Amino acid sequence: MEKKQFQAESKRLLDMMIHSIYTHREIFLRELLSNASDAIDKIYYRALTDDNITFDKDNYFIKIAANKESRKLTITDTGIGMTKEELENNLGVIAKSGSLAFKSENELKDGHDIIGQFGVGFYSAFMVADVVTVITKSLGSDTAYKWESEGADGYTIEPYEKSEVGTEIILTIKPNTEDDNYDEFLEEYRLKSIVKKYSDFIRYPIKMDTTSSRLKEGSESEYEEVTEEQTINSMVPIWRKNKNELTTEDYENFYAEKHYGFDKPLKHIHISVDGAVRYQAVLYIPEKIPFDYYTQEYEKGLELYSNGVLIMNKCADLLPDYFSFVKGMVDSEDLSLNISREMLQHDRQLKLIAKNIKNKIKGQLQSLLKEDREKYEAFFQSFGRQLKFGVYSDFGSNKETLQDLIMFYSSKEKKLVTLDEYVSRMPEDQKYIYYASGESVERIEKLPQTELVADKGYEILYFTDDIDEFAIRMLMNYKEKEFKSVSSGDLGIEEQADEKESAEQTENQELFEYMKSALGEKVKAVRVSKRLKSHPVCLTTEGDVSIEMEKVLQAMPNNQNVKADKVLEINVNHEVFASLKDAFANDKDKLTLFTGLLYNQALLIEGLPIEDPVEFTNDICKIMV
Repeated sequence: MEKKQFQAESKRLLDMMIHSIYTHREIFLRELLSNASDAIDKIYYRALTDDNITFDKDNYFIKIAANKESRKLTITDTGIGMTKEELENNLGVIAKSGSLAFKSENELKDGHDIIGQFGVGFYSAFMVADVVTVITKSLGSDTAYKWESEGADGYTIEPYEKSEVGTEIILTIKPNTEDDNYDEFLEEYRLKSIVKKYSDFIRYPIKMDTTSSRLKEGSESEYEEVTEEQTINSMVPIWRKNKNELTTEDYENFYAEKHYGFDKPLKHIHISVDGAVRYQAVLYIPEKIPFDYYTQEYEKGLELYSNGVLIMNKCADLLPDYFSFVKGMVDSEDLSLNISREMLQHDRQLKLIAKNIKNKIKGQLQSLLKEDREKYEAFFQSFGRQLKFGVYSDFGSNKETLQDLIMFYSSKEKKLVTLDEYVSRMPEDQKYIYYASGESVERIEKLPQTELVADKGYEILYFTDDIDEFAIRMLMNYKEKEFKSVSSGDLGIEEQADEKESAEQTENQELFEYMKSALGEKVKAVRVSKRLKSHPVCLTTEGDVSIEMEKVLQAMPNNQNVKADKVLEINVNHEVFASLKDAFANDKDKLTLFTGLLYNQALLIEGLPIEDPVEFTNDICKIMV
């Protein structure tokens, strides 16, 4: 019997495939099962044009059998089989695809399609096997053949006895090494888990003898082990069923089975598209945030299938970052796959699917917001920060997509509101959308800077997330209304008291200049406040960096020491101001003391650290004696 050599290119590719291309050895079983499914599909296609062939789906299956003693793993199918020439062409030349050529000659009908590309994935078997044996008999042939190879050295083909049409692939599993456990591919539970993971939705039964324990007949405590043949794949995936046949419970069960989360999803999205690109998808909007969501360990992405065969566990390209919380899967017939099925060519079809999925998710969130406010607010409490980050990221390129989905706490409504709701009830004389930033709603409500805006009866949005101001700066305006911080220099509120305050500023200019000199570079200016009513002092800012933004930037690991341009505002109507004027006239040292105390008070109000707490406490003691 002559031993034939692989082509030189094939030898190099085989070596590379075994050692490099596949990242998980378990993939070999997915490849062989896909090839088996293809072989059965080919009989189905033949039956469409050949009246002599009757295709009864009940007669077609795939069988897995493992023998630990002989270290043999066998995959048998009742498919179309191969002739000697097909063995030469498909298995003698790596990357020659019998299925791909067959697919190009046949139109898709009745939902059947060729999954694999036989001759490429087949060689992944050598990752786990020392010897690969293929025994096959082709439909319409009287002769069966045996193909066998120990790897890159070559292969043999010889006639063989086989009564039934189909293919039997026998893998002689490698012995264990210090680093690698090959025994797992002979274990019943492991084989079942691989099938469930990758090939659960192949349309033909995948059968295996499984062992279970049951109570002996006539006994109350004695158990016996029973081996029975079982179908271990579900065959019909939920996404290929008619939506009208499915209940909410069916979708929730699928969510749990796929381990998408321990919670129940707030909403599911079932998509079936048969247009420029054909695909089905089942997506979920979770209720609760995963514990690792904001860590580097969290991986976004959807499961990606090609005709029911899992290609990728996490296809990140199907989801934009701002919708990274969405769970689910996509199954497409039109994606271009490379030799390993693990790495996807990012072609036009994938981009079309991703664009459609993005629009579907946005539509469902808008629907949830409109139809079930309570559920949407629960979702937003978990994932609103991610949506706001989406507004800020990529230089604001997604702000139009997300601006109607974000919410903020309202000073008037005492709950979360949308920007549209805020703008819709703005008084005619209100120029800006006002907001205040702080660590919590409770702290913001006590901010002195909110007094003037609140007295005018204007609604204030409370920003409590560190991303809020950054997102709003990127958004710039909403429905032609600009955003304005209550701490900004100009609030855009015309006050009759402006003339009086201007006079106060001029009259006490020397006092304020002295206070500015005492504080040095800590503040840009000291001036009369237009916004304070009951509080003696507050800090405001000029320029693009607010106090809350300063806090966020200062907390970052790559601290760039970015500072806000702070202004110390004094309430000239507060009794404290009389003490300042008296000290300026009679005791400059006391004025310096008062200035430092007021500045530190303003820092505390903003939640900023005091530069020298000991000095601050000593200054308080000085005014007490």
